[in-house]
Amino acid sequence: MFGRAFGQTGSCRGQEVRIQDENESPERPLRQISARALPVRAASGMKRSGAARRIVNRLLLLPVIALALLVSLALVYSALTPPSTLMLGRWLTLRPVDRQAIALDAISPHLVQAVIASEDQRYCLHDGVDWGALRDVVDDEEGPSRGASTIPMQTVKNVFLWPGRSVVRKALEIPLALLADTLWGKRRTMEIYLNIAEWGEGVFGAEAAAQRWFGKSARALTRGEAALLAAVLPNPILRNPAMPSRGVRAQAARIQARMNGVSGLMGCLKR
Repeated sequence: MFGRAFGQTGSCRGQEVRIQDENESPERPLRQISARALPVRAASGMKRSGAARRIVNRLLLLPVIALALLVSLALVYSALTPPSTLMLGRWLTLRPVDRQAIALDAISPHLVQAVIASEDQRYCLHDGVDWGALRDVVDDEEGPSRGASTIPMQTVKNVFLWPGRSVVRKALEIPLALLADTLWGKRRTMEIYLNIAEWGEGVFGAEAAAQRWFGKSARALTRGEAALLAAVLPNPILRNPAMPSRGVRAQAARIQARMNGVSGLMGCLKR
């Protein structure tokens, strides 16, 4: 009896042990699964954070890449005459462009004087930006209507930036004008400007303008014709130098009166 009882008891205990083992066994795989899942979650989190860092690093590289591209283009344009963004826009939309790139020596000195007298009388005296005029514009409530763009600022706007008025674009013009003045110098900047300035619908550069409006080369432009071309620059689409309005003629007369005053300040354009 005792043996049976003992056997039964032992058997019961064995069953209890087995039951306990069976009850405990599901918990162990769960703990093992949880322990294995932790490295997977950690690895997933590390991948996400690594991807975020790569995106941030690439975004931070964009200004550096843009600056390197601009400097590279500026160096190329030291030797090759660039197109303007307006010219590129016309080419992309399959509209005609009339531009014949020529050297500064092939352009009448009268046109150079007229453009300086009209657009930037301190051209040879600043470093690409006329800081005095810029401060006047900032301090004056009527400043934005007067403007403070130098010829280098207008040149880089036409070559690198977009048309229209914008605070962002104006802010970009300043460092680009300083860069152009450093890399190109005054003579090359003037040469580029006179080869990309717009003088009518699809008419770009002094040579195309002289041929279109006066039937002659840019070298042969007279003092009066040069003043008329300079007078239409603020709005070359609506103003016609060959058939000038009263306002254009008055502006051209004012430019001619100022041309003598700037002739002695053009030393920076000599070779």
